[in-house]
Amino acid sequence: MSERKTDNFSDKEIREIYKLKNIAIVGVSPTEGKPSNYVSKYLIEKGYNVTPINPNYSEILDRKAYGNVSEVPDSIDIVDIFRRSEDVSKVVEDSIGNREIKVIWMQKGIYNKEAEKVATEKGIKVVYNRCMLEEHKRLFK
Repeated sequence: MSERKTDNFSDKEIREIYKLKNIAIVGVSPTEGKPSNYVSKYLIEKGYNVTPINPNYSEILDRKAYGNVSEVPDSIDIVDIFRRSEDVSKVVEDSIGNREIKVIWMQKGIYNKEAEKVATEKGIKVVYNRCMLEEHKRLFK
C-alpha cells in the first residue's frame, strides 16, 4: 500500500491554516525537550490558544489539560496530533464528534489513511507528516 509522504497543501493554504488560533495538542508532554512540549511552547509564544490533551496530567505548560478533545469546553479549530499513526483514528473519531474542527494536523512522521478519509469526508482539512513549528518558521520568517 503506497502512502503519500505528505499532504498536497500549498504554502498559501498552510498560511491560511495558521490564521486559526485555537489548537488542541494531543499527546503533549510536560517534559522539557520533548517535541510535543517545545512545539506547544512555540505556538503559545506565537499567540496561539493551545489546549493540552493528555489523560495523565491535569495541567501542562500552566494550562488545564484534558483527557480527550471531546472534553474541551472551548472552541477548537486545529487538532495537532503527537501520537503513533495507529492511534490517530481514535483521536480523530473523538475530536470530530460534535465539534467544528477545521483541521486535523498529524505531526512529522505521523499518517493514518483511515483517519484522513474519515476527517475529509466531514469536510475537515488533513495536514500530515509536517511539524507545526517547522512549517510556521519556514512560512513566517
